[in-house]
Amino acid sequence: MGKIEVAENLNNSDALYAARRIADHAVRTGVLGSRISCRPVYQHMGAVLADSVLQAGLNYAKVVKPRIATILRTFPHATTMNILMGVIEQEGSPKFLQWEHREKVSRFDNLVDFMAEAEIDSTSELSRALRDKSFRMDIRQVRGVGPKTVDYMACLVGVDCIAVDRHIRGFAELVGLEDDSYDYLREVFSFAADLLSISRREFDASIWRYQSEQTARQLSLEFMQ
Repeated sequence: MGKIEVAENLNNSDALYAARRIADHAVRTGVLGSRISCRPVYQHMGAVLADSVLQAGLNYAKVVKPRIATILRTFPHATTMNILMGVIEQEGSPKFLQWEHREKVSRFDNLVDFMAEAEIDSTSELSRALRDKSFRMDIRQVRGVGPKTVDYMACLVGVDCIAVDRHIRGFAELVGLEDDSYDYLREVFSFAADLLSISRREFDASIWRYQSEQTARQLSLEFMQ
């Protein structure tokens, strides 16, 4: 499973120190105490694009995951872009996504068009492409697709990387990191995973679980007060 290289920007003591602080805090708080499954790796282009579009701003367990499960069950053959475009032409994007909100449907359609123009047909081709810096910059020209969505998509096709979301940012805040820029956090957390000798995807998933549990616990305490 290939990693996206990030170490070239970590050749300074501040970033190395930050990565060590993240790693040490993860050990102290038991983030790595129970290893959990990473985000799934799909060999299904329809599921990859749908998951990438739907995940932003929605509850994953309650809203996104059931829809992806339905896509895999209802359209198991939509594994390539060629087949997916035929399904969309016949069924329509809202029905495929089980979502009517115009913004996400439009983003999904734009991603489909981008993949077709880039001649990306399979998840293995997408996985290779997402390791290329120029492709990653090109896909961000799609309206609404930022660096987090690109890294999230990369995780879904098996690329070992960190997608910086609110859970990563929350963990960084707990450690006291002052630089909250996307690229800095992505590289520091990637390097922290390397220091801990675990996959970046697993580290990402472990932090997601830990931060989610902490939030749920805090809400429960507030409800009881």
